[in-house]
Amino acid sequence: MINSGSDKAGGSKEHVLVCLSSSPTNRRIIYEASELAKAFNADFTALYVNNAQEDALPYEEEIRLQNNIRYAEDNGATITTVIGENISFQIAEFARISGVTKIVIGRSNTSRYHFWQWQTVTDQLISIAGDIDIYIIPDSKTEIKTGHNWKFAEQIIPTWKDLLITALLLIGMTGLGICFSNLGFTESNIITVYILGVLISSILTRSHLCSLISSFCSVLLFNYFFTEPRLTFHAYEPGYSVTFFIMLIAALLTGSLAYRLKDNAGESARAAFRTKVLFDTNQLLQKSRTVDEVLSVTANQVILLLNCDVIIYPVNGDRLENGYMYSKDNDNCKEISLEESETEVLNWVLKNKKRAGANTKVFSKAKNLYLAIRINGTIYGIMGIVVDRIFSSFEYSIIVSILGECALALENIKNEKAKEEAALIAQNEKLRANLLRTISHDLRTPLTSISGNASNLLYHYAVLDDDTREQIFSDIYDESEWLIRLVENLLSVTRIENGEMQITKTPEVLDDVIDEAMKHIDRNKTEHSITVKKPVDIVIAEMDAKLIIQVIINIVNNAIKYTQKDSEIIIEYGSSDKDVIISISDNGPGMDDQVKAHAFDMFYTGSNMVADSKKSMGLGLALCKSVVEAHGGRIEIKNNNPSGCIFTFNLKKGDVILDE
Repeated sequence: MINSGSDKAGGSKEHVLVCLSSSPTNRRIIYEASELAKAFNADFTALYVNNAQEDALPYEEEIRLQNNIRYAEDNGATITTVIGENISFQIAEFARISGVTKIVIGRSNTSRYHFWQWQTVTDQLISIAGDIDIYIIPDSKTEIKTGHNWKFAEQIIPTWKDLLITALLLIGMTGLGICFSNLGFTESNIITVYILGVLISSILTRSHLCSLISSFCSVLLFNYFFTEPRLTFHAYEPGYSVTFFIMLIAALLTGSLAYRLKDNAGESARAAFRTKVLFDTNQLLQKSRTVDEVLSVTANQVILLLNCDVIIYPVNGDRLENGYMYSKDNDNCKEISLEESETEVLNWVLKNKKRAGANTKVFSKAKNLYLAIRINGTIYGIMGIVVDRIFSSFEYSIIVSILGECALALENIKNEKAKEEAALIAQNEKLRANLLRTISHDLRTPLTSISGNASNLLYHYAVLDDDTREQIFSDIYDESEWLIRLVENLLSVTRIENGEMQITKTPEVLDDVIDEAMKHIDRNKTEHSITVKKPVDIVIAEMDAKLIIQVIINIVNNAIKYTQKDSEIIIEYGSSDKDVIISISDNGPGMDDQVKAHAFDMFYTGSNMVADSKKSMGLGLALCKSVVEAHGGRIEIKNNNPSGCIFTFNLKKGDVILDE
């Protein structure tokens, strides 16, 4: 093992990088790197550099590469793919950006395939990344990028179409050169015409051999038609040998660069598309607010990337739920149950949080490729991809990134839900604290009054005259009635807020409901003028009569409490096409806008109480709002000209049912 570079300062986090390839011996390098990472307790990353030719990997090479990637994953590596032509530069640049402290590669005897570069990839990496520890596994068979010779051999063999295009271009350039010669152009112009032909041939053909053929034939044709003696392959001028050599080199370079630019342009277009898919996925997931939306976005983006059908099985706790099939042919998804033949592989993925199924070594006979949607050890679902081909390493890295984005979005939704639940719990705790604080404060006064009056009756009953005893009895009754109303409001509010109150709506005659409510109005109603204006026709509303009676009682008692003596309180009701409208008005001092904005808030009592009124918990109007809204209605406060307030709420109109 060879080491290059200096040791890192103690205390800094070590980061080991291993280079992936499709080489059969790459597993040994991965194993050595994983052992090194364990020894240093370091982060472990496996990097694959995908050059412009990556999609042309032969089937056997692609399978071996995928196996090596899975082996690195099994050994705890984080898989990363980058695109670049200069392999050593891409490795060194990634190491610099990612804070890599140690690089593990195999010794490669393969040089760069440019004929003007003789250094091997390993030697180039050592010269570029001299400040990083580089561990080289001595294995002459190991190559960072195997399969290149295969791909080059496949690209040498031209098709008949390529040969025809090359021949036509040579004929055309020769004809154009003859025209230039007849017009008196110099030989340098004709050489440029042939180089142009080589460039066009490189662009229009797929085989690199065509560029080579075009280059040699251009030199021969130039010698045959345009040098003295013409129509022979001899040349009188001794300097023509140099001209021919330079022309050949220029043609070869031009063709090679043209092919390279064409390949890079194609790969850049594919990479741009895949990157756009990942970027769009991130944007769409940020806009998603529900689990269904997140899963739908993820499935559609994977379909867009791979053009394959996708199945997603959500995970609820430790249990898989029914899946959702997303088809590439339509935008609709359908729910599907777990297939018995796929259950075993799905449970394995759920348990191990790793991929399995088609094109893998684990359950390779499964119908689909299954990948876990997970983050930080938590699995939120399993995606099944209907496989019809081998995915490239770059495609797989994009899939993993999309699934990571999906898991992050699902975790954010989970956290938001947890925050809402925590906020609700905090609100309930605050409600309980307010209730306890307010009850302990507000119950003390009436209980003290009841206790004191009862004590007077107990010890001084005989010496008290009838008027005094009657007043004491009246005070005890008033205080106990206030306590009863307070407890009823308190219980009703807490049941509604917790969703425990069952509302049973039946058609009720509003005349009877209001008459019953008037029987339970505050005893101080004799000090006020309360008028009920009944319509001519019978009004029937859908309601829970007991709760609506409590609403009317609370609003009227509120008017009695906050208006002066001899004030006028009017109860009116009528019906429209669909609703029954009830209004309760008074001519008291009214409310300012600030008080109206908080009148229905719990524990809000306002600041306009009259001097002889009791302290209130501020639950009555809050209960009214909760009850009316639970009935599907709406309650509001308006000003009553010239003074006072009007409380208005509506209920659904009921139908008259005649029972013969």
